Formats: sequence, C-alpha cells, structure tokens
Amino acid sequence: MKIAVLGAGNMGLSFSKSFLKYELIKPENLHLVTRKKEKVNKISRNFPGSKVSVFSDLKTIEADLVIIAVKPQDFQFVAENISFQFKENQMVLSIMAGIKIEKIQKFLNHKKVVRAMPNSPTLLGMGITGYTAAEGISFPDLMQIERFLNSTGRSVYLEDENLLDGVTALSGSGPAYFYYIVDAMIKAGTEMGIEENLAKLFVKQTMLGAYHLINNSEKSLEELIEDVASKGGTTEAALKIFDENELKETLRKGILAAEKRSKELSN
Repeated sequence: MKIAVLGAGNMGLSFSKSFLKYELIKPENLHLVTRKKEKVNKISRNFPGSKVSVFSDLKTIEADLVIIAVKPQDFQFVAENISFQFKENQMVLSIMAGIKIEKIQKFLNHKKVVRAMPNSPTLLGMGITGYTAAEGISFPDLMQIERFLNSTGRSVYLEDENLLDGVTALSGSGPAYFYYIVDAMIKAGTEMGIEENLAKLFVKQTMLGAYHLINNSEKSLEELIEDVASKGGTTEAALKIFDENELKETLRKGILAAEKRSKELSN
C-alpha cells in the first residue's frame, strides 16, 4: 500500500513514523509533502528511502491513501491550490480538527473520505483517535484505516460525525487541560518551598499513579476520591476550595467552549 501525507508537520510525521515502526508500509511507499522548501532536507534525513516533495511542485500523487494533515485554517488554501485530481479509488483520511466530511468532499471533489481526530500523545504511540467515514466506504477499507490509526495508540469508530466535535474538545484538546492542572500543582509546590524539579517529580508520579489506579480499580471516581479524602483531613480542605470556586463547572464550560470552536471551524 502507498501512502501520501499532505502536511508534514508534527502530527503528519508522527503518523508516518508509527506506520514505519510497525512495518505497515515500506519507506519507499511513503510520500511526504510539505509547503516549506526549507524543511525538505531535514524530513528526508529523518525518513530515508521515502519521497519528500514541496506542495507547490506536486503535479500528481500516486497513493492508495492520502492523509490530509494540514492545519484546519490552511485547508482551503491547500484545496484550492491542488493541481491534480484525486483518483476514484484513492482514500482520503483527514486528521484536521473541525473540518467536516461534506466540506472536504466539496473542496477536494472526492467522495471517499474518512475523518479522524487524534491527540498529541500519538507522538509517543499512546494517543486516542475518534474517527468516522463518508457513506459508501467499505468495511475492509475501514478496517485498513483502523490498523493505521491503531499504530498511534487506540481508535474508536463513531457513526455520528457530529460527535467528533465533542471528541475534539475532550481528547483532542484534553492533554492541554492536564498540563494546565499539573502546572498549577507544580507552582503550588514551589510556593510551599519545594524545589521545582522535586515538585515536578511528585506531581508527575502522582498523576501516573492516579491513572493506573483509575485503570485498575473497579471503584467509581467518587469512591476513589473518598478513599483519599478522609473526614476533616487535608484532601477535604483542598476539595472544599475547589467546590467553592466551582472548579468542575469551570472545566465543563471550558470543554464545551472547545466543542463550540470545533463546530465553528467547519463554517
């Protein structure tokens, strides 16, 4: 199978590395396309044996699967400046946030489109991707796409494309929410006199341990909180302040704002 990646940025390159790492394709069957001529040499060094092209020089594209990995705000420019026609049997996989299948079909004048929403941990092969497909995509084609997506972590098929805006807000943007909370915790640690690197160690290991407890416990999140928050103790004091300042409600509003912005990107 031959794959072309339009948009050789972080996400496009991380997908490409995963495909090669798990030997889903051979290097010579990978074609990377960038808009920046100055990036060609560096990409070529990192992907020996693969073809690297500049978008403006692209007159044809020989690939079974074309991955659109440009920024959503750049998609219209890219679509309007493509100087070739997609072949009927070519599959298009979009990993752009917010751009709906119908819009991709219209701008590319092509029907076979699968839309996916990965997140940044795909860079480590630990991402999660929600994906959906246009009508008429065969089951074998979908399973092929899922194999590629699973090389970057896990994937979940969604029949309702509208849910991808929620996936974008929840898992696509989600890593930044955790970084935000971790940053606040580290800063609180340094305020209490703990050296920054030590505060980072305590917080990161706490986050990792909490994740494994969630993953391996049959208890609900409320029960896990109760296990830590003893009556009249330190955790209860912290949770009381969080509740008084409506932290859960603030997080909810933020996530819904991210979903709203995802929907706006399609207009």
